[in-house]
Amino acid sequence: MDFNQIKLAVLGVGNWGKNHLKTAASLLPPENIVVYDPGLKTRATVSAISDKIKVVDTLEDILNDSEITTAIVATPAQTHYFVAKSLLEAGKHVLVEKPITLYSKEAENLVHIAEKNNLRLMVGHVLLYHEAVKHIKNAVGKELGDLQYIYSNRLNLGKIRSEENALWSFAPHDIAIIQFIIGTNPINVHAQGSAVIQPNIEDSTVTFLNYPDNISAHIFVSWLHPFKEQRLVVIGSEGMFVFEDSLPDNKLKFYKKGFRKVDGQLEAFDQSFEVVQYENKPPLAEEQKHFYECVLTGKTPFSDGVHALEVLKILEQAQERLSE
Repeated sequence: MDFNQIKLAVLGVGNWGKNHLKTAASLLPPENIVVYDPGLKTRATVSAISDKIKVVDTLEDILNDSEITTAIVATPAQTHYFVAKSLLEAGKHVLVEKPITLYSKEAENLVHIAEKNNLRLMVGHVLLYHEAVKHIKNAVGKELGDLQYIYSNRLNLGKIRSEENALWSFAPHDIAIIQFIIGTNPINVHAQGSAVIQPNIEDSTVTFLNYPDNISAHIFVSWLHPFKEQRLVVIGSEGMFVFEDSLPDNKLKFYKKGFRKVDGQLEAFDQSFEVVQYENKPPLAEEQKHFYECVLTGKTPFSDGVHALEVLKILEQAQERLSE
């Protein structure tokens, strides 16, 4: 597909926004990209990627430019609603980083504006575009059998944040993946956590999700942990997938393990695991390519505003349980 028709604005070129900009410059002509970020290092960041990328001084420069059809919002989370709303109201298709907003009512409004104006609203749940996650999703009802239980660990001695807790910083990735794999909303959400480093800002949380058909999940996130671990375990009636994104290779394994009823008695089956091979495509590039395809074809994005709203509502329910 010809992406040369896309004229893109990138708003925010901090740690993750810079990755978006590098990826965009590899997929689009750099002269088709405009950047807005009020930070002092913006021009140096942009020029290090390409001197053909234009930098503007105000948000209005982007809103008023009718040639800009498409935007990526990688600004701080508390600004997502205002920035994305302004862009949608100016007729731009928007990919906004996760979380879509901090409040579900705001997210609902963004979804409404996008639908009303026939615009694509997509959210940067980048791990949904990882080939390993896609493989697991496609295995449900096949080699995995019926879904039974999912759990995810996202742990590290990480960057301490004062504007959000570990739940809001880390768990959106895992909630999005679990929602994607199960394909429905939980009927019950519970969470507990601990605030050790700063008062009222949880460093570690565990969230429990109960779904229809007796499917359960839990998510453990922490930035107060001695080593990095990013592990997703998906258990089905015919086997178990383990996806460890923190490993350098052999990240996805399938274990032919579990229990079956034989003559009315439960019996374990336990075979050796196999490493699952998949095409090593950069998830961020796959995410952006999908966004541009949706802009050009009019199809609904894979991780659209409705999916992101579901994730946000689960986060809100978990936060309510933490605050009890």
